[in-house]
Amino acid sequence: MLLNKTRLAVKKSSKIFNSVKSRVITRQHIPGSITRIRNVINMVLNLPENEVVKLYNSVIDEFSGRHRRFDDVLEKHYKHIEHFIPQKNSLSSERILLIGSYFTKEYSIESIGLFNPSIVLHVNQDGLNSNEVRFIMSFRAVGERHLSSIEFRSGIIDENNDISLDRVSRFVETPIIHPNPTYDKPLFQLKLNEMEVCSEVTQYILGQLPGEFTFQSLGEEIDKLRDVHLFSEIHQNEGVKMMLWLARSNYEITFSPDSQISERVIFPVKEIENIGIEDARFVRFINEDGTVTYYATYTAYDGFKILPQMLETRDFLTFKMITLNGKSVRNKGMALFPRLINGKYVMLSRIDGENNHIMFSDDLHFWQESKIIQKPTHPWEFLQIGNCGSPIETDAGWIMLTHGVGPMRKYCIGIELLDLADPTKIIGRIEEPIIVPNEEERDGYVPNVVYTCGALIHNDELIIPYGMADSKTTIATISVPELLSHITCNSGEKK
Repeated sequence: MLLNKTRLAVKKSSKIFNSVKSRVITRQHIPGSITRIRNVINMVLNLPENEVVKLYNSVIDEFSGRHRRFDDVLEKHYKHIEHFIPQKNSLSSERILLIGSYFTKEYSIESIGLFNPSIVLHVNQDGLNSNEVRFIMSFRAVGERHLSSIEFRSGIIDENNDISLDRVSRFVETPIIHPNPTYDKPLFQLKLNEMEVCSEVTQYILGQLPGEFTFQSLGEEIDKLRDVHLFSEIHQNEGVKMMLWLARSNYEITFSPDSQISERVIFPVKEIENIGIEDARFVRFINEDGTVTYYATYTAYDGFKILPQMLETRDFLTFKMITLNGKSVRNKGMALFPRLINGKYVMLSRIDGENNHIMFSDDLHFWQESKIIQKPTHPWEFLQIGNCGSPIETDAGWIMLTHGVGPMRKYCIGIELLDLADPTKIIGRIEEPIIVPNEEERDGYVPNVVYTCGALIHNDELIIPYGMADSKTTIATISVPELLSHITCNSGEKK
């Protein structure tokens, strides 16, 4: 148990979520130039059939136990390069799949770390005892080249707030990807303007499209433009590149219905995500009709630009990945409130990279104005302050977890209370951080960092999963009645 300077008791769990290097996915592996591809193919084609069968069987023996539907993977990767193969109709199935294996590689999705979690109530709450809940926890998983993806775990919190985890599968599955079926032309135009890439090329192509268009129709108009050469090749290629880049950032993914939640990984697949999908903040959103939709804001990053994105799901099987629009969504760290407030969507943000902002909108995907509700005021947050996930509703107000960055770039977690009816008002805070990296937590891939992307309340306890040094994850719990009494007693300046 940790007592911070406010004397608030924060219980830290001994449960640790460590990364597992053996959890791997398959990826297409294209080793260089077309010449090299042809050379590899020709060498396999020149093997005698008995050698082909022997090599294929060795690949199956070594790797099929690590992947579901392994032959399907090899066949899929073979089809990506089969246009280089002469007389492909005469190939045996073993030779086809062996060729596919040369253009396949494994990728360890969490070899560097598993951290920055958020937690929400599970879609399925059936079959539980009284005062138990089932949860889904998301993580930022980081592998080779610091490539980030989203992983999941599930488990049960019992009546004593003890946490038991469901068995983590040894398999990992990537989803089927579906291009976004339609795009709204005014919104597409607006996003190009915000990205400062609008040009005569993009204007011309959009002018040929209807008010609502498909990815296919966009591609057709691009092909027509390439045929007529209205613009210089450099300008035309740059405009087309940015339009396709934006269009591909909006898509849908679907996982197999028979997959376990721990087998599903949302892995970067689009240009904007080349370096990763970072710090998803999940929230269980209650719609006005009482139905539930799960949203998560996240940051897509290609090494040069960030693109604030939102994913949407009702079942954690199908996810829509959507670009957020508006001049107030140009930075990281956005967190959606779990319901409408006074008829509007509300979201926390860190648009300037330094201060805590709040935004209101009539449209979930469109955010134009933001307001600073908090600037750094304490030494532990002088460098930066921002949210640590979606606020949690209580009768006393919205509990808002924050992160602060202080000397030596040390990240700590703080806590505040926002007014229920007007969340622009901070009605209380605990002046000191509630979680500070200790000696056991400070060392890792990025030292001196504790960070969370979302918490929940169960049986009057605030349950906070948090990442340690961008390497692993643990859990802290705080009594909500005690927390609220400390916010009331220890708050300094109230706003």
